Amino acid sequence: MTFTLPLIIAYACMAIMLTLTCTGSAIGVTIAGNTCIGALKKNPDIYGKSMILCALPSTQGLYGFAGFFFMLNAIKGLNFEISLGQSLAMACAAVALGFVGYYSAVKQAKLIANGITEMGNGQDVFSKTMILAVFPELYAILAFAATFLALP
Repeated sequence: MTFTLPLIIAYACMAIMLTLTCTGSAIGVTIAGNTCIGALKKNPDIYGKSMILCALPSTQGLYGFAGFFFMLNAIKGLNFEISLGQSLAMACAAVALGFVGYYSAVKQAKLIANGITEMGNGQDVFSKTMILAVFPELYAILAFAATFLALP
């Protein structure tokens, strides 16, 4: 395997995608988890439901990993010989998924944190929080789906 410019561009952008989506998920899960710990001091009965909500921002990291896996398989399927155009298309999709995944995970976590805070205050908002948390997720899913369209 020879490392050509198109291959280097593709791999670099795949790394950016994976780094951003996983970092966004790590930050998101931490935001939600910290809020959960604070809310448990007021209402320890919400642990199960709040734990489910805390896990939601982790999906963006999974989208980044799946995107990385599909792109790597596409490159392997071409015997590591991709054109500059193919490389740039993959790179653009990878960077888009990285940034959208990062941003949506962090914003989703902030929305979830508000729901968990209110659950700690005794409000029954689990299902409403779950529904609202799907909205930022939708854009990560769209960016993930776009990676398929960019595969050579």
